Amino acid sequence: MKVVPSRVEDRPVLEAFLQGHNALLVARAGELVSAADHPALLAWADEELVGVATYVIDQDCCELLTLHARERLQGVGSALVSALRGLARNAGCTHLSVTTTNDNVDALRFYQRRGFHLVRLRAGAVDESRVSLKPEIPEVGDHGIALRDELELEADLSSPARSA
Repeated sequence: MKVVPSRVEDRPVLEAFLQGHNALLVARAGELVSAADHPALLAWADEELVGVATYVIDQDCCELLTLHARERLQGVGSALVSALRGLARNAGCTHLSVTTTNDNVDALRFYQRRGFHLVRLRAGAVDESRVSLKPEIPEVGDHGIALRDELELEADLSSPARSA
């Protein structure tokens, strides 16, 4: 597997991949944005796109917007996060952040096992997004958990990454 920055000519396959994961439009800081309009890292295996990470760099913080793999538990997400850590460090970032929802226990486990820690709860943020931005957000999410809050996690880029 090879992880590389996206190029202009990758845009159609990037958009199709994100659309296939219902992640083309994402809520960020109270607005709906196209993930494909932001920089991305692409994971390729045998000439096939197997994973995508989109991100935003703002001063000393790199925010991971989306992280999706074609198949779970194959190391794609880990490879993308590792590559993004390096890219963010090289860009002068001191931390890497990601926001997930309260129902996404798999993501919470994934990120915490890779050195991220919880830094913020935005109670009711998903409820607000459902009303003002994206009415298709379901009321109930993964594992039958009511989908209502956002959780922000951060990794300190000055310390070595923990691997799972």
